[in-house]
Amino acid sequence: MGFVASKRSSMKGQKQPVFIPLFLIFSVLFLCFSASVASNDEEVEDEREFDYNEKGEKGPHHWGDLKKEWAACKTGAMQSPIDLTNDRVKIIAKSVNLEKNYKPAESIIKNRGHDISLQWPDHKAGSITIDGIEYVLLQVHWHSPSEHTINGKRYALEAHMVHKAADPNVKSGLAVSALLYEHGSPNDFLSQLISNITDMTDEVQERSMGVTDPNLIEIDGVEYYRYIGSLTVPPCTEGVIWIINKKIATVSKEQVHAIREAVHDYAEQNARPVQTHNEREMELHSPHS
Repeated sequence: MGFVASKRSSMKGQKQPVFIPLFLIFSVLFLCFSASVASNDEEVEDEREFDYNEKGEKGPHHWGDLKKEWAACKTGAMQSPIDLTNDRVKIIAKSVNLEKNYKPAESIIKNRGHDISLQWPDHKAGSITIDGIEYVLLQVHWHSPSEHTINGKRYALEAHMVHKAADPNVKSGLAVSALLYEHGSPNDFLSQLISNITDMTDEVQERSMGVTDPNLIEIDGVEYYRYIGSLTVPPCTEGVIWIINKKIATVSKEQVHAIREAVHDYAEQNARPVQTHNEREMELHSPHS
């Protein structure tokens, strides 16, 4: 075993050298390094690191310049969100329904400063299966207005259900299923959360929500758009499988206002601008076509 020690001295009364095992030094260095580097397949949760102010130095157009780990936000060729247009979409008529296996589980609600997130920390809320690969549900959060657009139309709100592959060796390790909302009747699922969201206004905090059922988020998975993109927040990691539900949900203006007001980023929205397609293939899975 190697050691680090000071040079021995023959001087009488000299203190004995202190020996430090090299493995201990390397262990400490490794832990410090690991703590300082966020995983590139995880969204940044600290709202102080970026924002949605289009005119600010931390706004969407500058994300890729803020940290080298976020370079994909500026240089990536498969970024999200995008505009889902009829002239670019390939119809998949023989598709099957999205395979969901969600179940009620203990959850927490968190004001992350740039969005409101409902999280299942024990990862017991179930999963979806895409191309035979299981993706475990981690959390859902909301953007207003919607980030994705359909034929140029932007909707009032968008939910992102973020999943991670159960097998860490899967290349496409992230999958996000999205639901767009238009103004209309109050959303039943959001009605369960709204009082807690209102109480968390302007405060970065989290609180227990008890058992919540992700099946109630209304992603039916019957007809959906699919393409390969990225996280819509730093580090903008690419290779994310996107599933956007074609059926539009409803949400009241009051609910959208409550979600928006709770986030204290001083921007009028928390939606990233639409990114270029770069000739990516987009599919519309529609068994009824």
